[in-house]
Amino acid sequence: MTEPEPGAAPAQRRRGNPLAVVAVLVAAMAFYFALIGYRGLYLLGQDRWLLKVLGLAVLVLPVIGCWVVVAELRFGLASQRLERRLRAAGEWAEVPELPRLASGRVDRRAADSWFDEQRVGVERAPQDWRGWFRLAQAYDLAGDRRRAREALRTAIERSREPAGRD
Repeated sequence: MTEPEPGAAPAQRRRGNPLAVVAVLVAAMAFYFALIGYRGLYLLGQDRWLLKVLGLAVLVLPVIGCWVVVAELRFGLASQRLERRLRAAGEWAEVPELPRLASGRVDRRAADSWFDEQRVGVERAPQDWRGWFRLAQAYDLAGDRRRAREALRTAIERSREPAGRD
């Protein structure tokens, strides 16, 4: 991995191979779920009913964990597909270089005008997934991850609607 340039913004720093990171994390989760599942089965085999109930509860944890992992992977893949569609259509717009604070976060006032442009785009065409995708980028740039994810979910939903297709 190459070192980022000294003046490079945090968003421009190389973060390694994301697929390798995901593979390692999924493997670690699978190992953890196997251990938890083994403990749950062990508890189910005990004579006391309270331990059996606890064993059943412990077996539910890997199921919930697998559901969360699959949902997050699907969300990530869907957002990547939207980015590829924008790039393929020649509609990809790089996030502007905005001034940053000493902490590395974007100066909120500097991001406001770009954010307002994206918001107006969504207000003009609320069914267009492209506007929602760009709004998600603006939220992410401002550090509002919760709203960025919400906007990206909306973009994914809109892209599946017949009116939002290319």
